[in-house]
Amino acid sequence: MDAKAFVEKTVSDNPVVLFMKGSAQFPQCGFSGKAIQILKSCGVTQVATVNVLEDESVRQAVKDHANWPTIPQLYVKGEFIGGSDIMTEMHESGELETLLKDAGVVG
Repeated sequence: MDAKAFVEKTVSDNPVVLFMKGSAQFPQCGFSGKAIQILKSCGVTQVATVNVLEDESVRQAVKDHANWPTIPQLYVKGEFIGGSDIMTEMHESGELETLLKDAGVVG
């Protein structure tokens, strides 16, 4: 499977996906770490994470898929939500938790 197909399959097969640098347990950049913290604080218990540092072609395919230049990138129910800054703004306004509840990924 090529990188583009991998990204599309991952996004469509998982309710919450975070393309990030590192893993949820060991984020490799502050923005990825913050994104994981935000999801946890919203009550997300199951998130598929993809470490883009493991494969440059996946890293580029993620950027191309959303036409978004930076990592991390959050997808909920196949929809691109945004990166760390957008997640932070949405979290502070309560919009992210509402979106996650409406998507059925938190209680």
